[in-house]
Amino acid sequence: MGYLLHRLLLVPAPLLIVITFVFVVLRLTGDPVAIYLGQDATPEQEALLRAELRLDDPLPMQFLSFLGDLLQGDFGTSIQHRAPAMQVVAERLPATLELVALGLTFALVLGVLGGIAAALWRDRLPDFLLTALAVTGQSMPSFWLGILLIQLFALELDWLPTSGREDWQSAILPTATLAAFLLPNFVLVTRAAVLETMREQFLATARARGVGPVRALFRHVLPNALNPVVSLVGLQLGRLMGGAVVTETVFAWPGVGRLMVAAIFQRDVPVVIAGVFIVALTIVLANLLVDLVQAAIDPRIRLR
Repeated sequence: MGYLLHRLLLVPAPLLIVITFVFVVLRLTGDPVAIYLGQDATPEQEALLRAELRLDDPLPMQFLSFLGDLLQGDFGTSIQHRAPAMQVVAERLPATLELVALGLTFALVLGVLGGIAAALWRDRLPDFLLTALAVTGQSMPSFWLGILLIQLFALELDWLPTSGREDWQSAILPTATLAAFLLPNFVLVTRAAVLETMREQFLATARARGVGPVRALFRHVLPNALNPVVSLVGLQLGRLMGGAVVTETVFAWPGVGRLMVAAIFQRDVPVVIAGVFIVALTIVLANLLVDLVQAAIDPRIRLR
């Protein structure tokens, strides 16, 4: 509990860094008034918005005002949706979390099973095929794979819908695309971890005491080999959220990623800020959960 409270106290630090970066980028990309109103705005509209955004104040005061609004949950009003930006993002968040959870689950399960199989049949045909597929998958862009899946299963075979979020069938192709984005890493890391654990002395001792190969695998090998895999989950969460943005755009999935891409093209700055904040918060909390899971499955880890 002490470790958990300590980590929760550290959560604002990375969020503050992200918010500061967003503030600096917004100032470097041009005049916020021009971004909000466009080139057809009248001088009166520009003066009114400049006063509303407090852009006449010194830059440090602008940042403090910007930070104060965020602390109160005020991310501004969406220009496109005419609603609070955080409310717009929160409505799209369940779709993104659903896609990320499904993709991560399938990638984790299939990756661990594939890595175990490759390690058990080391230097044999299954190991060669799984490793070759993993290396090939790492070099395959997710948007290209998504388009291929749409072409094959939606257009030619007419088995699945091309886009949208209507029913469970609509989630198959986006989930497969997002899972393929992470699956190769899980296969390779699990294979390496299992092979390293199988060379440990405690496993030789267990086998000498009469422990069978199946029991040795589940009792001794996997509990010690899963720790790097869980660490990989935390490291890949950022890539997973980035992959979700591409996947949602390809499959017209109504999530935060697609919303942010549309907001960038529409110059809807409040939605972009709220979306970046939500993505950063999700990654920080998920990494905290990964640390707790690591301590639960590996008693050698002592949380302080």
